[in-house]
Amino acid sequence: MSNTIFGAVLAFSAVFGTAALAQTCGGTYTVQRGDSLSVIADTHYKNASMWTAIHAANLAVIGESPDALRVGMKLTLGCIDGLPAGLPDGVALQAAVASPAVRIAPGTAQSRDKINLLTAGDYAPFTDPELPGGGLLTEVVDAAMTQAAPAQGYAIHWVNDWGAHLEPLLSNALLDLGFPWFQPDCAVMADTYRCQNFHFSDPMFEMLILLFTNKADPMPFASDADVIGKRLCRPNGYFTHDLDRPGRRWLTEEKITLVQADTPAACFHLVNEGRVDAATVNLFLGANTLIQEGLRDNILPVERPLSEEGLHVVISKRHWRGTSHLYRINAGLKALKKEGRFEEIVARHLELFWAQLQ
Repeated sequence: MSNTIFGAVLAFSAVFGTAALAQTCGGTYTVQRGDSLSVIADTHYKNASMWTAIHAANLAVIGESPDALRVGMKLTLGCIDGLPAGLPDGVALQAAVASPAVRIAPGTAQSRDKINLLTAGDYAPFTDPELPGGGLLTEVVDAAMTQAAPAQGYAIHWVNDWGAHLEPLLSNALLDLGFPWFQPDCAVMADTYRCQNFHFSDPMFEMLILLFTNKADPMPFASDADVIGKRLCRPNGYFTHDLDRPGRRWLTEEKITLVQADTPAACFHLVNEGRVDAATVNLFLGANTLIQEGLRDNILPVERPLSEEGLHVVISKRHWRGTSHLYRINAGLKALKKEGRFEEIVARHLELFWAQLQ
């Protein structure tokens, strides 16, 4: 797992709480005997599901397995909605840094000579025109392109039909670059559609894919062997390459039963009704769905991640300027990280996301 990228994913340094809650927020916590990430999250964030935020912010200390927690480890707990209070090394509560206004570029003759980037909404906290800055990754891409400063300029376009992005809009170079997209392991899955047809930028974000299981009858997941014979629900149309990668082959060899419901909410209700053993979606979608469906007390995420998936900018291999455009994106990302702006953008958006779920 990439400690460099993911260690910054939830490096909660910006603040969205209010001064009435505490004079300082966040800080350093020393692991005690009997602690687990869920126990620490419940104690300090009043929400056991927040263990994922603690794990992500401390990957360099804990490692990939949440079970590797040891007495005496020093963990960084970020400030989320004014919690936790009173820890050593806490930061003073302050006003949040505002995201820039999202710029929605119309498709006009004037934009044709620019580098045109494509995204869509309804993908919190990453992309949505209603989010500050258009979402976490819209702001990252916008900042990276501003940093790269292409001579011809650039524009970000919103087409709220994800199904049309790869094919036909990007595959036919009707627009140049699209984001954010998962990348299969092309070294071992070279025959997949995305690997055959698209180039990928450096990863912008490493996201955990989790199992969400019934609190009353939890599904263990200490190793892949625990999943054999289980019924997993993933929404229809979502990727499944992590369920069938080399060394796993759960689908090809029919080791699990995959149920594909119409929506994430439908998957979570199947878990609640005992009709499947777990739902499997990304951390943020899962957390948001639990709140929206009123299932927070019924369903909990399993602490061991099912997979880790990078989010990238993509461009068609048939695009005549493909490598040069990706070079600009990657150069802009490197500059943002070197200056510390990447971490600031990521932390600010994720703190806001978690605070809204409290």
